[in-house]
Amino acid sequence: MKLLLSLLFSALIASVGVFCTSPGNEPTNQNKLSAKENFQKYCAGCHGQKMERFAGNTWEAFKAGKDLTPVIKSGLPVLGMPSFEKAFTESEMKAISDYILEMKDKKETPTATQFPAVIRSKHQAFKIDTVAKGLDVPWGMAFLPDGDMLVTERSGQLFRFGGGKLKAIISGVPEVFAQGQGGLLDIVLHPKYQQNGWIYISYSKKGPGGVGSNTAIIRAKLRDNQLVDQQEIFKAIPNPTTAHHYGCRMVFDDQGYLYFGVGERGESSNAQTLTNHCGKIHRIFDDGRIPPDNPFVNTPGAMPSIYSYGHRNPQGIDIHPISRRIYNNEHGPRGGDEINLVGKGNNYGWPVITFGINYDGTIITKETAKEGMEQPVFQWTPSIGPSSMKFVIGDRYPGWKGDILSGSLSFRYLERVHLEGDKVTEQEKLLENAGRVRNVTISPDGYIYVSVESPGVVVKLVPVN
Repeated sequence: MKLLLSLLFSALIASVGVFCTSPGNEPTNQNKLSAKENFQKYCAGCHGQKMERFAGNTWEAFKAGKDLTPVIKSGLPVLGMPSFEKAFTESEMKAISDYILEMKDKKETPTATQFPAVIRSKHQAFKIDTVAKGLDVPWGMAFLPDGDMLVTERSGQLFRFGGGKLKAIISGVPEVFAQGQGGLLDIVLHPKYQQNGWIYISYSKKGPGGVGSNTAIIRAKLRDNQLVDQQEIFKAIPNPTTAHHYGCRMVFDDQGYLYFGVGERGESSNAQTLTNHCGKIHRIFDDGRIPPDNPFVNTPGAMPSIYSYGHRNPQGIDIHPISRRIYNNEHGPRGGDEINLVGKGNNYGWPVITFGINYDGTIITKETAKEGMEQPVFQWTPSIGPSSMKFVIGDRYPGWKGDILSGSLSFRYLERVHLEGDKVTEQEKLLENAGRVRNVTISPDGYIYVSVESPGVVVKLVPVN
């Protein structure tokens, strides 16, 4: 498959971890496509068929420009957009630039997909109930005991919805570094929330003196729609100036440990280096203390919170409903998105082994396996841009029970993956063309909720049996 080409500095591109497609490492476009065809074939997967993802300040920054060729040619490394100088000729890049600028005033405001009254998948029928509207990038969701839903907006706001309506904008949210993939990220409640009231929030935080940024986690309590008693329990180092690959989904296990992923921040070597937090899955106590049996607590110079390493950009994490083991999904580069069974002290290989290649079509490594490095349970090539993952639990969806649901940012659907042991035996696309599926979770009463970008909505999947 052709490389995912990223043309512009956009919040969408920064949010994905896979970019728009590029025709490979040949110096010219061998198919001789028109600029429109190139955009539709290589760029629309990220920017939208109608350019709906060129929006807000991102779009305004380019609206005054006369030529986008330089940014296509040189890329924007700070946001993870590589150079595409080897992918297209100068004339092809100029033609793509002209097409984008020509179409800028014709782009349409995205509208929510209209689904049938009842959707019938292979094993489960369901209908769609929209429970939250008016959002942009709804990144994380958590449910309060009274049934209200907390939704994080990547730009830095925390909303409270109930009864299908916005009830409050929560104050006291920490200042976030809302650039690229950065911003307000995940939110989870402590397993004993009704006893202790702790809410956990991950976000991208500026480094000392406002230089650089990295992933941080706080815990706080909710009082009168305000976050109070805030405590920072984790802050990743170093603080690179890039604005992508932050992670950071979180999950508590049965023993009360908090697991979460931090991306390698666009520097692949970080993932194989134990002296930083990047490209790792971490495990800590609920107050930020380090478990004494973490695998590298006695390794000189190693970050003691590290549980596993060799990850690229972990975007989903959950516990298997039967084995109770930790699984994660993560972005590969061009190809090689993965589902992994996360093991204590394991090395998952990035960038020494991978099923993907560079965005400009060049080879990262010819190795897909190596002694001492783990193989994924499953890998997606081409990349789907996995955004989150959740095992289906309970009895509301008997046809999907035990399956993994994973959002696709690139292809705008919810993917169902069926496991037999540790082997994937079936895949199915759900909610096709719903939009960029950012998050999937399950409420305490067993219903599946999915958040979607462009437009930003949260929907509930109501089973029809």
